[in-house]
Amino acid sequence: MTLGITILVAFGMALAVRPVLMRRFVHAAPIEDQPRRQFTLEMLSCLAAGCAVGLFNKLVHDFYLISALSLLSGCLFIGFFMGLDMALARERGAIYRALEINASMRPPRRYYPLTRKFSLVAFTTILLICVTLAMVIARDFAWLADQSDPAALKTAERTVMLEVFFIMAVLLGIVVNLIFSYSRNLKLLFNNETRVLEKVSRGDLTQMVPVATRDEFGVIAGHTNDMIRGLRHRTELIDALQLADEVQHNLLPRGAFSHPAAEVAGTSQYCTDTGGDYYDHFELPGGRMGVVVADSSGHGVSSAIHMTSTRAYLRAGLTAYSGPEALVRQTNHFLVRDSHQTGWFITLFLLEIDPRAKRLTWIRAGHEPGWRYDPQSDRFRKLEGEGVALGAVTDPSITTYTHQGWNAGTIIFLATDGIRETRNDEGVMFGPEGIQSVLRAHAHQPAEHILTALVEALENFRGHRAPEDDITMVILKLK
Repeated sequence: MTLGITILVAFGMALAVRPVLMRRFVHAAPIEDQPRRQFTLEMLSCLAAGCAVGLFNKLVHDFYLISALSLLSGCLFIGFFMGLDMALARERGAIYRALEINASMRPPRRYYPLTRKFSLVAFTTILLICVTLAMVIARDFAWLADQSDPAALKTAERTVMLEVFFIMAVLLGIVVNLIFSYSRNLKLLFNNETRVLEKVSRGDLTQMVPVATRDEFGVIAGHTNDMIRGLRHRTELIDALQLADEVQHNLLPRGAFSHPAAEVAGTSQYCTDTGGDYYDHFELPGGRMGVVVADSSGHGVSSAIHMTSTRAYLRAGLTAYSGPEALVRQTNHFLVRDSHQTGWFITLFLLEIDPRAKRLTWIRAGHEPGWRYDPQSDRFRKLEGEGVALGAVTDPSITTYTHQGWNAGTIIFLATDGIRETRNDEGVMFGPEGIQSVLRAHAHQPAEHILTALVEALENFRGHRAPEDDITMVILKLK
């Protein structure tokens, strides 16, 4: 009774200071650290109570040291299994709390593998069970050795068997309880992970997996969250690119266009969602007509922004149009100001058609030369000339070229280098020969039909090969 009261008082004192220790040592820690600290607190509390009882019995009752060690091993046994059970319960609560407060979504900085923890727990459990059974059996054997009466010996043997059976049953119950508690935690972590992943598979990227442990589940949850953030960013980029693609196509002319000077049909096809190619046509003073084809360096969004700026400068210059050279020089001035430090440039072909004077005037600023095809004579002529790409030089040399007169039905073809450099599955380029053959075969058709035939011929030629560059082409059929 005295020993029992002493043990009860020691554990009561440990229980009294436990709330304070819980607040300062467990609750103050991050969620993923709380189970480990809970286990440490329970172990140390039981060991402290056992040491206090052993020291008290040694000082007051002069107990043998072996008795104190026996008591301390019992406290260690109780503290270990109680600490495991409380740590698993704390981990379960931490998982629920992480779901409520949206805990850290990043992978844990320190990682404790489940296999290592499981192996350590299993080894320690087996060791404690073996030590406990060895101590009990050794004590019972010593007790049996002191029995001399056969009837008492028989009773003692039965008592020892029942004691060992009882201890084994208690140990089995403790282990089974730990297994069930551990499996509940694993099931909860697995369900959290799969629930979010099922939503991701349906396109729902609104939720993440709380990182509540520092094991494989915490690492998987953290990297799952990184994946979700990446998918969110990618989705936002795709939406932005789709919007940019829509805006960019709205800046290009729609459908065929008819002017007293010519029929016009054009198209731009980008190898990515957006591109740097651009074409436009506009009316000029005196009944004249202007057509421009441009190609910005690079691909993608940056080229599209550069192209949009070029279009804005050209359109602004049309309000005070005095000629092709002045328009190109003014556009170059603004492009150099914006991009001379970036290395960006844009090639441009500007064509002015004067139906009254029957004169073609063009400027070739580093761009692909145009083609003029006269079906009556079946002859192709290049609209070529010298010129520097815009945005590269502050004051470039700009040369204006002219051609006087044309026959009705003459075709003007303007394009970027993407069509000429298109390759088929064997790596052969479409080249100027492919362009000329289509123009020659469909010269009697309207401009829009010629453009459609050229697009189809290009797609058939390319086959399964993916486009490598933006493609822009404009067909003009002079009247």
